[in-house]
Amino acid sequence: MRSYPLLEVRIGTPRLELRSATDELLDELAVAVRAGKTDAEPAPYDDPMSLYEPDPDLRVAKWLQGIWRGRGRVEPGAWRLYFVVVVDGTPVGEQTLIGVDFSTLGTVTTFSWLSADHRGRGLGHEMREAVLHLAFEGLGAREAASDAFVDNVGSNAISRDLGYEPNGTEWATRRGEPALLNRWRLTRDAWEQRRRDDIRLHHVEACHALLPLT
Repeated sequence: MRSYPLLEVRIGTPRLELRSATDELLDELAVAVRAGKTDAEPAPYDDPMSLYEPDPDLRVAKWLQGIWRGRGRVEPGAWRLYFVVVVDGTPVGEQTLIGVDFSTLGTVTTFSWLSADHRGRGLGHEMREAVLHLAFEGLGAREAASDAFVDNVGSNAISRDLGYEPNGTEWATRRGEPALLNRWRLTRDAWEQRRRDDIRLHHVEACHALLPLT
């Protein structure tokens, strides 16, 4: 979409691409959302979460509405970049980068899910590394945060492997029930020690032109 250059931002690794979440890509990814392939056991998302909606068509509608709202919000206090994870030409998940008072603090956080039939192959690790490369290398972030329920073994392992440090715990609800979250913190220095040279950023100049980074 040439009229909105943020939708041309792309990140490439040897295993996958993160492509800006255009409506065309979201429409393809909606197949997995409608089929319930975003779910996992134990439940990975805190409330409120559109992906917990039991009706498949309403689940897709609420998921799209949330992305459309977030995609259009570009403010100094909060902005979001939504990416569709593409493997061998097929959309298989979502990866989001969220700026949190970025112009003042330089901090980001992330959110992601991977279709159930593509888990267990290291793609979650790869997509997190890709979006962190955009944050630190492309946007000049100072720090990245993440959180996951204490029983979300996969997400906690990714954070640990990528050099995040434990940053306390907090309570949240999932499906209306209280559950404990691990909080994680990744400094720029820690990322620099593990940074890769095989991740490519494309059209990042759009972020500098249209996001409130400074």
